[in-house]
Amino acid sequence: MVKTRIAPSPTGYPHVGTAYIGIFSYVWARKNGGKFIVRIEDTDRNRYVEGAEEGILRALKWLGLDYDEGPDVGGLNGPYRQSERLELYRRYAQELLDKGLAYRAFETPEELAAIREELQKKGLGYGYDGRARNIPREEAEARAAAGEPHVIRLKTPQTGTTVVHDELRGNIEFDNREIPDVVLLKSDGFPTYHLAVVVDDHLMEVSDVVRGEDWLVSTPTQKLLYEAFGWDEPKWYHLPLLRAPGGAKLSKRTGHTSLDYYREAGYLPEALVNYLSTMGFSMPDGREIFSLEEMIEAFDWGRVSLGGPVFDEEKLRWMSGKYIREVLSLEEVCERLKPFLESAGVSWESDEYLCKVARVMRPRFETLAEFVEKTRYFFSDDYPLEPKAEKELRKGIEILRDLKEVLARLPEFTPEQTEPAIKDFAENKELKLRKVMQPLRAAITGSLATPGMYDLLEVLGKERTLARIERALAQTGKREDSA
Repeated sequence: MVKTRIAPSPTGYPHVGTAYIGIFSYVWARKNGGKFIVRIEDTDRNRYVEGAEEGILRALKWLGLDYDEGPDVGGLNGPYRQSERLELYRRYAQELLDKGLAYRAFETPEELAAIREELQKKGLGYGYDGRARNIPREEAEARAAAGEPHVIRLKTPQTGTTVVHDELRGNIEFDNREIPDVVLLKSDGFPTYHLAVVVDDHLMEVSDVVRGEDWLVSTPTQKLLYEAFGWDEPKWYHLPLLRAPGGAKLSKRTGHTSLDYYREAGYLPEALVNYLSTMGFSMPDGREIFSLEEMIEAFDWGRVSLGGPVFDEEKLRWMSGKYIREVLSLEEVCERLKPFLESAGVSWESDEYLCKVARVMRPRFETLAEFVEKTRYFFSDDYPLEPKAEKELRKGIEILRDLKEVLARLPEFTPEQTEPAIKDFAENKELKLRKVMQPLRAAITGSLATPGMYDLLEVLGKERTLARIERALAQTGKREDSA
């Protein structure tokens, strides 16, 4: 059975890169009728951030990446937090010591710094020269028993090569002299990534490891660990890293990278998943808009590109807008808008009215939060008058005064009635239609950027529209008197 995992570290906000890798892991598991699990790699206590784990799990659920095993859902291979598995790592580190495949090293931080400096002077890239290999085992055990601080290091081969087979890249050969004797167990008893990831993936029966290409250099060490334990290694898939426009590695210095940012800004999770899916994968028919289920059905690693995918927030905005306008039903859009309106303290008179507003605004917003920003005049008479709108209102105050009388005579504010009435008014006054529309738009919304006038009048209704025109006339007159 195919079993994949995602193993984020709770060191900060949930990252779009985590979601990107998670999507491919999830899809591959579901494509094969397998399982997808979440493991929290929290052994780096210096970088641990309180609440980060909850944020990661919340973000994965928001994206629809439902996992079969994890810290909050349990499973047969738990616990799913590495900090709760310390005895396991210590036991397996001891097994390697007993086999003579690992050793205890007692250098102080100052000694290690001197070793690194010496190696750098010689042009060697690795940071440790393996000198503790030469300590007799009895001496090492006695020093450890006496409480001397130490780490446990992997004893890597010093000749030959280690070949890693990546399912996307083929065989990659590493010179064993360039593979360092990495630390497996730190002096505080916590494992390093190298030991913990191998032990956990084996015990959790992970068959396929999908991760970023930055982990490729760690793979020969992990392959050696699998061999040392006598375990079968998983299949490896190293995806290219997300890039910012311009080619730099995606980071908070080059753009928004927090999944919380996109959730709070009202990007649709389906759109974000769809967009991240295109960061390397293409559908056979070339379409850009597709669901997670459609990706699972069509998925093939042969359609995954290894070029550096560029994460462009503007393209994501476009895709979120496409989902709002073309994928979700109007009723679903309205339901998604409610929490954002409530959070902003905006109330609406009925769901029917909210959907009317959403219908006319649908071409004009790409995120749910943007809807709230652009539609306050639909839900409250307390809206600001933008400077450009005030200018148009002042220029057209007499036109607006006469237009109010025309509109007041209309029995209903349907487009079938308002459109000919306003056009006839402009023609009789020998005015361009824009000269009529702009002061009217300013008076009833405070803005010049609005939906089409006839839709706008229908949604606001006759009573509200006339009251706003009257208020604008009165306020503009006061401003002119005081000028």
